[in-house]
Amino acid sequence: MAKTLLITGASSGIGAATARAAAAAGWSVALLARSKDKLDALKGEIGEQALSLPCDVTDRDELKQAIDTAADHFGGLDAVFANAGTGVSSPGVENGDPQEWHAMIHLNVLAVLTTAHASLPHLRKTKGHFVVTGSKAGRDHLKGSVYGATKWFVQGLAGNLAEEMREWGGRCTVITPGMVDTPFFDEPKPDKIQPEDVANGVLFAISQPDTAAVREIHIMPND
Repeated sequence: MAKTLLITGASSGIGAATARAAAAAGWSVALLARSKDKLDALKGEIGEQALSLPCDVTDRDELKQAIDTAADHFGGLDAVFANAGTGVSSPGVENGDPQEWHAMIHLNVLAVLTTAHASLPHLRKTKGHFVVTGSKAGRDHLKGSVYGATKWFVQGLAGNLAEEMREWGGRCTVITPGMVDTPFFDEPKPDKIQPEDVANGVLFAISQPDTAAVREIHIMPND
């Protein structure tokens, strides 16, 4: 039976690329994002291996229902990729916008936590894998970056969660890319990391034998 990977932020960029790569490798994929149109189009492209589950991952009830629906539909979850995230348009702390921080922290911090909270009971049954999108910005100090601080949280959580999951044979991996050519940026960046490059990292981590836990994959553009 095919293994199942659930992906948040699956409608574009890294999430969509990972869905395509996982499906090509024989995985079933549960696709979570707000954009029903984009998810349905991606499901149409992938086929029966994919399940489209439009939801707002910052809404705990919607998120839990989508995760439980995916587990029921596919008969369990073998891996979860908490990939949904966002940045802000007003950089810095002094000149930053607290309303933007509020929305970003709910997605980059709380939604990652609640994705783990809702999916761990399913992953425990399969000795499964939790993958989360961090960032180079969560490994370095960037001037006034509140976005970077949310990714420092992700970096710390991933290590702590790896220790918790290890007790029952589960694994946790944080993927920490530098600049990626995604819709996150207004202008195309063909010389930077491609979404498919990050997808390759996710597939590498979740395809390891039981004896190996890849805790972190750090990817930088080679330009």
